[in-house]
This record gives sequence, C-alpha cells and structure tokens, in this order.
Amino acid sequence: MDVNAQNLGILNTTVSTAFNNAFDAAESMYQKVATVVPSSAAANTYAWLGKSNQIREWLGPRAINRLEKHQYTIQNKKFEKTEGIPVDEIEDDNYGVYTPLFQQMGVDAAEFPDIRTFGLLKTGFSELCYDNQNFFDTDHPVGSDGEEVSVSNMQAGSGEGWYLLCTKRPIKPLIWQTRKNFNLVMKSNPETSDHVFLNDEVLWGIDGRYNAGFGLWQLAFGSKAELNADNFTAARESMLSLKNDAGSPLGIIPDLLVVGPNNMSKAETLLEAVNNANGSTNTNYKKVELLICPWLA
Repeated sequence: MDVNAQNLGILNTTVSTAFNNAFDAAESMYQKVATVVPSSAAANTYAWLGKSNQIREWLGPRAINRLEKHQYTIQNKKFEKTEGIPVDEIEDDNYGVYTPLFQQMGVDAAEFPDIRTFGLLKTGFSELCYDNQNFFDTDHPVGSDGEEVSVSNMQAGSGEGWYLLCTKRPIKPLIWQTRKNFNLVMKSNPETSDHVFLNDEVLWGIDGRYNAGFGLWQLAFGSKAELNADNFTAARESMLSLKNDAGSPLGIIPDLLVVGPNNMSKAETLLEAVNNANGSTNTNYKKVELLICPWLA
C-alpha cells in the first residue's frame, strides 16, 4: 500500500473499526458502584453531598436544605494512550498484524473507569471524602447543634480489603466524572507530519478528561478484617443502623459485596454455599450480590 492521504484514510477506517468494536464489546463494572456525572468545566464541586434530609410534615414554613456545610471538589485529569504502525509495515500491507493493538486500546478505554473507580475503594482508608474524614473511617461526624457523634464505616485489619455497598439509590458510593470521552484520532498526512518524517511511523491515539471521587460514605463499608460470617454481619448491621443528622434512620440496605481475588473463595463460601461446613443452613446465602473485581488485586 502506498503511504498517502487516501490510503491512510482507508487504513484509519480499519483501525477505528477495530477500536470501536472492541470498546463496545468490553464489559465494565464501574456503573454498578459509581454515579456517572457529566462535567463541563475543569472541576465539579459537590456541595450537596451529605445534605439530603427526609420528607417531613409541613408545619409552618418549609425547611430548606441549604448547601452550606460541605465543599467537595473533583478536578478533571487528562489521560492518553498512543500506538504506532511503522511505515514499512503499511507499505508491505502487513498492518493487519497490528489490529490486536487497537482492539486492546478499545478494551483499555472501556475498562479505564473500572480501574479508577474501584481503585478508590483501596485508597478509601487513607483519602478524604466530603466530611474531611477518610472515606472509610471510625469517626465520621453525624448530628447537628453541638450533638455530633462519631460513626464508623470500617473494620480494621491487615488483610486485603472487602467492601459492602448500597448501590440501588440514585447517588452511589463513588462518582465517575466525565469531561471528554476517549476518541481515536490518527496523526495522518505523511507528507506534512513531523513524526512520520522523523520516525517513519504513523500514530493513532486516544485522549480524554475524567476523574473519580468519593460519593456518600454512608453507602459503603470497608473492612480489612477477615471475611467471615461474623464480620460480614457486623458490617451489614452497621449500615442498616445508620441515621441522618436529625437522628432518623437512613434506610441504607447493602446489596453488593465487592472483593478482590484473595477474598474470592471466602466470599463465594459466605454468599453462595447453601449450607455451612458443619451442615447447618447458611443464613447469608444470596444475602447480597457478589462482585469479584480484578482491579482490587
């Protein structure tokens, strides 16, 4: 194939098809645990986190929920990936061997939100959320008018983390913020491209602007203790017992257990075995959905 603008246009269609088909076919998990928020600026500020009160009887003036206590900002970041095909390979009609590269680029683009969002679960024991406490912490302040109490959404330990989440609400435990989606672009026109001239290579690349952040800590419980029935029950009871600043139950019902590879067998025994090892009924059977996440390895 002669390396000219017309033939590169045909090749670009082939490369783009490989990328797009792989992107569309790839499975992702982040939308199970993250609220997807479009962004139109360099950053989004989530002043509403932690300020949702329950419906009340209307007696006198309305009680307005004013966004004045919390300021949590997620800055968008830029990300890219670039691949190249040598000009010699294009001239020799050998570019087809590079198709898997662009298929993998499509898979990488689809899985990228998973890597960023589930990675936050691992760092949630040491990174702050909207109330200036670590996302998983023992002393989240809850209450008002000087009557605050410390509430925990974590268990300490030294093992691989496991995470019990409430994901059935419009607001989810994590946030995936999108400013600019990945789009495959070819650096073409070999007659004028400095890169082609200097490196004898035609480039394709993707770039996007995104970031992930913490949503409501009340919707997540993190543990580094052993994953067993007692610790799972304690985590579940803790979430079910959560109250808002006014002291009313939040009605949080955990529905998803997220684990990494090292806790896979324990999680399957906990949730998918009909009977315990001693033959008794497993009361945790199918209690919540199980998600085994490779990004937590």
